[in-house]
Amino acid sequence: MTFSDHFNLSADICYVNSSGNGLVPKRSLHWRRTWEEQFFRVDTDLRDQQTAFLSTVKDTIARVFHTAEHKVYLTPNFSFGYSTLIDLLPKDYRYLALEGEYPSILYPIISRNLAYKTVKADEQVEENILKAIEDYKPNVLLISIVQYISGLKIDPRFFRRLKEEYPDIWIIADGSQYLGTEDFAFDRSGIDALSCSGYKWLCSGFGNGFLLLNQKLQAALELGLKGIPRPSTDFWSNKTVLDTFFEPGHVDTVSQGTLKESLLLFEELGFDAIGEHITTLCDEAYSLLAERDLLLPEIARRPLRSALINIQLDQALYPKLLAAGIKCFPRGTGIRIGLHLYNKLEDIHRLIATIDKLR
Repeated sequence: MTFSDHFNLSADICYVNSSGNGLVPKRSLHWRRTWEEQFFRVDTDLRDQQTAFLSTVKDTIARVFHTAEHKVYLTPNFSFGYSTLIDLLPKDYRYLALEGEYPSILYPIISRNLAYKTVKADEQVEENILKAIEDYKPNVLLISIVQYISGLKIDPRFFRRLKEEYPDIWIIADGSQYLGTEDFAFDRSGIDALSCSGYKWLCSGFGNGFLLLNQKLQAALELGLKGIPRPSTDFWSNKTVLDTFFEPGHVDTVSQGTLKESLLLFEELGFDAIGEHITTLCDEAYSLLAERDLLLPEIARRPLRSALINIQLDQALYPKLLAAGIKCFPRGTGIRIGLHLYNKLEDIHRLIATIDKLR
């Protein structure tokens, strides 16, 4: 069975829009239907087992991303976990981010009137960050591991290097355009906080996400909450004060269960195998697009590449691409695509042939 066999695909559609919305596996769709039907039946006790079930979701997330369950918080999306975290940090912190970052990263800083500076996201982005840290001396680096418009990917090894050189800087990362494309170990990453939505590369639909916090940042946040008593109500007795911020109310078992099912599939298929497959697709796509001078210059000059590609096509061609069955999306100065485990080399060749015909 190939990777694509696990998804409902149509021969009429070339789906290369994982960067916008990943496809949900067949098993996850089946699980959703079965769970929801049983959950609301009068003769089942699933509604009374929410806490226990959500603990299995956390355990799965922790295992897949190589961390501990107590570092995992279930959130409805990236933005909720991230914004809540920002509100818990000292108000006099200085933030560093990349130019053109995802709005849910930059706007919470702007709307809260917090001090920040941006640096250029080009082929030397890691060196730009190091220089800005030296000059600006921020308390926090805010960064998407893969930039949502350009597809520029930060070298995962850079975070460990940065932490070694500047151990007091908090690194808060967005993994929404990255997690699911290759193996990732949070505890060895150098990242202090990683927030992620599940509807893109994790193929889990909407309404689910999570936040991972390392122990050092957890301790710092708890110190800032010192003096606040733990919840005393019976059904909140297992919550810490920190839990009440990131998981303040009921968590949807259908949405989070869908995330769990998709992660279980990814785990069975193997992240190394998934990563190798995506690399094969990307090698072909980048090579053919480079031949046609359709890559962003900063991406073309950079050896490290992501599965998100901004093809430098006139956006007026977007309706024609859709009419040809190519599912993509206009972003920035071109047309954005995202290649994932359910894609094949045939999808790349169909995309390129369509582009050649339309140009």
